[in-house]
Amino acid sequence: MDYFATAPKGTERALRDELVELGFSGVKAERGGVHFQGPPSDGYRACLWSRVAMRVLTPVATFECADETALYDGVRTHDFSNVLTPRHTLLVSAACRSSRLTHTLYVAQRTKDAIVDRLRDEHGARPDVDRDDPDVHVFVHLVEDRATLYLDLAGKPLFLRGYRQGHGAAPLKENLAAAVLRLSGFRPELPVLDPACGSATLLIEAGLWAQNRAPGALRERFGFERWADFDETARRAMTELRQSASAGIRRELPPLLGTDIDESVLSKAQENAERAAVKVELRRARLSEARPGSEPGVCVTNPPYGERLAQSPELPRELARFVDRFPDSTVGVLMKQDEPFGRTRRKPLGHTLYNGDLPCTLRVYLPIDRNKNKP
Repeated sequence: MDYFATAPKGTERALRDELVELGFSGVKAERGGVHFQGPPSDGYRACLWSRVAMRVLTPVATFECADETALYDGVRTHDFSNVLTPRHTLLVSAACRSSRLTHTLYVAQRTKDAIVDRLRDEHGARPDVDRDDPDVHVFVHLVEDRATLYLDLAGKPLFLRGYRQGHGAAPLKENLAAAVLRLSGFRPELPVLDPACGSATLLIEAGLWAQNRAPGALRERFGFERWADFDETARRAMTELRQSASAGIRRELPPLLGTDIDESVLSKAQENAERAAVKVELRRARLSEARPGSEPGVCVTNPPYGERLAQSPELPRELARFVDRFPDSTVGVLMKQDEPFGRTRRKPLGHTLYNGDLPCTLRVYLPIDRNKNKP
């Protein structure tokens, strides 16, 4: 089967590297996500194990689609009865690019009409629409007057791990946090410091990764587990995947330290960490008070910035000083694009990412090579 794992814009390379490490075949990144191939169990495994993916989609039909009649007829020719019956609920979403049909809500509506009309003709009843928690989620992707229908294996987006209920004013989604860690050079054995930790998402994601815990293991079930064809064989395969994931957990954790100036946010962060069963150390402290520990590791943070939170006028200089206080550590700082940043002794590597619709830059400062230029 073919699959397409979607990802936040700018994180496609991180997702590609992750899927290669997880042993998937045919991995190829493109705009918006990463293709891979495998049996149905690989689709299940991607939902269970991917830290960076937003959804895992599988294509079920492709056809030319120059107008609404071609859209309706093309969708209606596909039989969805293997996954969808009148007893199930349905949601259709759409995306359009460089096509004559441009209204995504209308495209989704006509796609839904074609699906339920065929089911009603065949079964005498039609499934209901559920916009919040559907059993089956269909995507229609229209590019250059060609439509592709996808089934969404994930159900609810994969960043909804299940551990985060309390968060601050500008939360970072879990899968974007995982991508930031990967792009910042995090490895499971390294200590992590987040000096503006907020709800501790970066620290918790680092802890889950360090313990080799499947991020999807906290979820009760995925979308594909509600499909009509999820039979006893599929159920056994999923049970085995969950059992294997549980058996592979490492109990030891590197030090995970987070600081923040907001006591109430730290309290929520502690609750999130406890739900995730990740041990973190949290302290109330200012960014200027952060100092290196006994060993180098990774410092990574998503501090307050312009459009998302009220920014301190001293923040750019404080961040630069923070970077310079950790010359032996890799430092990653995710900021709004073009946000001012103080001058540092190291030049960063830059990655353009999107926090929702907000373009951001991840600045990654590598450790200083103290042997450079030595005789």
